[in-house]
Amino acid sequence: MRLGREQYERELFRLQVELVKLQEWVRAEGARLVVVFEGRDAAGKGSAIKRITEHLNPRVARIVALPAPSERERTQWYFQRYVAHLPAAGEIVLLDRSWYNRAGVERVMGFCTPEEHRLFLRQCPVFERMLVEDGILLRKYWFSVSDAEQERRFRKRLDDPLKRWKLSPMDLESLTRWEDYSRAKDEMLVHTDVPESPWYVVEGDDKRRARINMIAHLLSTIEYRDVATPVLKLPKRPPSTGYQRTARSLQTEVPDHASTLALTKL
Repeated sequence: MRLGREQYERELFRLQVELVKLQEWVRAEGARLVVVFEGRDAAGKGSAIKRITEHLNPRVARIVALPAPSERERTQWYFQRYVAHLPAAGEIVLLDRSWYNRAGVERVMGFCTPEEHRLFLRQCPVFERMLVEDGILLRKYWFSVSDAEQERRFRKRLDDPLKRWKLSPMDLESLTRWEDYSRAKDEMLVHTDVPESPWYVVEGDDKRRARINMIAHLLSTIEYRDVATPVLKLPKRPPSTGYQRTARSLQTEVPDHASTLALTKL
């Protein structure tokens, strides 16, 4: 049974209030939080990130979605370009896909060698253990979706001018490589689902339920608290000193497009 819109919106608002409290705690305590979002294409990672950051301060909570590596980056230690995006004190980083590209799309599409893949599976738990030992709060979420629901979402995106950009030839090929991606994911979990940085699986066929479940779980894993904020009071405006606003005729204003909508309706 899918979660109703009224229940969803009410609970989402409550959780977003808590996310703001978490943000203020992170800033006040100088904490460092990294949240990894991985999973199937069209499983709902992006929409979950959007709801998390909707009311947060972008100077505190930032989204990292890296493009394909450059020629120079391909010659670096694999984790090197991700290290540059890790948070400093008082910051939250949401990784819209992460170093786990090597265990997923690179593995399946042949963008890395078998040796590079094996090295990644050995080094990844060590790398993440180093982050956790240094005090970083690391949370990893895998968004799962059924093959039928994924195909339905892909078809919907094809017909939606606002979402067509989300589809790429690589995304469409994932339909024909469903089992390959499944095997790669299973192997990844065997090696990287470790006590220091466990994986949490989000069932994503119901997007509303998935967002609520994921956000609620994230909040439950961090012992944040309310942070006292200064009491603010609007000051009184001082008396005018004779300033006159510049005449509008001397400025280049944006055309009133909204007025054409009213005329069209009539």
